[in-house]
Amino acid sequence: MMNYLTDIWGSIRLNPKKYVIRVILALVAIWFVFGDFGLVTRISMELENRKLEKLQAEEDKKIVELRGTIKNAYQPDSVEKVARERFNFHKKGETVFIIREP
Repeated sequence: MMNYLTDIWGSIRLNPKKYVIRVILALVAIWFVFGDFGLVTRISMELENRKLEKLQAEEDKKIVELRGTIKNAYQPDSVEKVARERFNFHKKGETVFIIREP
């Protein structure tokens, strides 16, 4: 074990620039992967972005449906339908049958 470490130290002493460059490159690679704007952060942000885009698409569909409901709410046929179903209104001469479920 000691011979191995001595050989490494001897190699470093003969060519120190080579090892300094390797250490710097290793640190840059680690920073590139795990830094504040590294790959790990980027991937997690991409996943969150996809999830939020899907949620936004669902909410946009709901908005379109609700706008259609609002447009229909002001039409006379819709008002009459709601009045008959919810409030049991009827026209003169009509007989209304109310069926209740047990």
